[in-house]
Amino acid sequence: MYRVLISDKLGDDAVRILEGRNIEVTFDPALGKDPARLMEVIGDFDGLAIRSATKVTADVIAKAKNLKVVGRAGIGVDNIDIPAATASGIAVMNTPFGNSVTTAEHAIAMMFALARQIPQANESTQAGKWEKSRFMGLELYGKTLGLIGCGNIGSIVADRARGLRMKVVAFDPYLTPERAVELGVESVDLETLLKRADVITLHTPLTDGTRNILNDEALAKTKKGVRIVNCARGGLVDEDALYAALESGQVGGAALDVFATEPATEHKLFGRDDVVCTPHLGASTNEAQENVAIQIAEQIADYLLVGAVSNALNMASVTAEEAPRLKPYISLAEHLGTLAGQVIKGPLTGFEINLAGKVCELNAAPMTAAALAGVMREQLEGVNLVNAEAVAEERGVKITQSTTHSSAHFDSTISLTVKTAEDERTYVGALFGGEPRLVRVGDIRLEGSFSKNMLLLRNNDKPGFIGALGNILSDAGINIATFHLGRGGADGTAIALVATDEPVSDEVVKKILTLPQALSAYALHF
Repeated sequence: MYRVLISDKLGDDAVRILEGRNIEVTFDPALGKDPARLMEVIGDFDGLAIRSATKVTADVIAKAKNLKVVGRAGIGVDNIDIPAATASGIAVMNTPFGNSVTTAEHAIAMMFALARQIPQANESTQAGKWEKSRFMGLELYGKTLGLIGCGNIGSIVADRARGLRMKVVAFDPYLTPERAVELGVESVDLETLLKRADVITLHTPLTDGTRNILNDEALAKTKKGVRIVNCARGGLVDEDALYAALESGQVGGAALDVFATEPATEHKLFGRDDVVCTPHLGASTNEAQENVAIQIAEQIADYLLVGAVSNALNMASVTAEEAPRLKPYISLAEHLGTLAGQVIKGPLTGFEINLAGKVCELNAAPMTAAALAGVMREQLEGVNLVNAEAVAEERGVKITQSTTHSSAHFDSTISLTVKTAEDERTYVGALFGGEPRLVRVGDIRLEGSFSKNMLLLRNNDKPGFIGALGNILSDAGINIATFHLGRGGADGTAIALVATDEPVSDEVVKKILTLPQALSAYALHF
């Protein structure tokens, strides 16, 4: 039974979903604020479900010996050390869609609050004043809204703004012309957006490329009196530059739900009549909190139980529908990689995988990762589907993926070629009744199943080899379980794949290599 720790306030629905799928749950919402105790217990769990209070640091990950997945209920993963998780083979997932509507609605609400000075007018009126002439607002109808970022949340804001009859321009390097037309927005560069927008809202992640995207230089290019709304990430707006622009009147007002440092209990922008602030409430609705908790519980359960990967930050996605179809092919790819990893000598320099036949219709990324993991774990500890490609790239391995939509002898095959500085080997596999089989080694065809203990032999195709091999194994007390032979190598060689009941020792391998027909011999384990 898998075990999952919930260390933040996710609620009863998340617990119910996990337990309903026969996963043992420990619900301790106070644990996320106690990193020392979290490190003490995390080694007992396969999964970790969190919100923002739990900090999954490299130190926590170092103690998480059994952890397979971290699920963040929400979008932001600033509290997770993703490189450390990837290096440890831990999948990191979030729920980017669960609170999209709620966050977009908050941005619209903040835009209205800013345009009509609603918080200030409320405070004044409740204080017994009647300052109608003081609160002259901005009509949003016909104004131009500039979106910096037009992804999940930005596109919803665009839809709502168009409903208000606003003109919408968007700066987003990933916004295609077709998507812009579909959303009814005009795709522009950042400088054009700054010059044209009456209101600017931000809906982009915080990266090295977006940090302080609204700085002194950018704000100086805006239309005088522009309003700024940020419900995305603190650090997108240079807060010192914003303060100066508000002082000069270049910016007519700002509405901020996020800050560079949180919690923000003191700030130079606080107390200004032209600034509206909320304490990171973008996702704070009952509906959103419930949605993301349910989604992350389902994602963790799917990953642990069926291998489905949803909204992962450090590995390819695999839907719950794909997972059952992919599973046998992932197993085949991993077996081929494990075989190759035990045969090659020296560090891996090149890796080629080809999918042929019907398997081309499936998601190739998990099969590539599985084959790579199989090869590299024979040389390095802790390599798995999550971190295999990252580990390979760190070591300069050239990875090539290709597809061939027909397969000569089988419905589908996976071909794996591995290279070192001095060696290159190719292995081809297929499924027989859903089980992985080796069907070609180099240029020699055979049909061999994989077993726990095996011998892979290459020999000159001359009489006497099989009999002599049988004698050596018999003398060592090793029973042959299956024997698969492939003949017809271009150089007059044959291949034997021999499954044995017992492991084959190095001493036995050395005796096999003394046979006059023997060219190579490898004891394998799976």
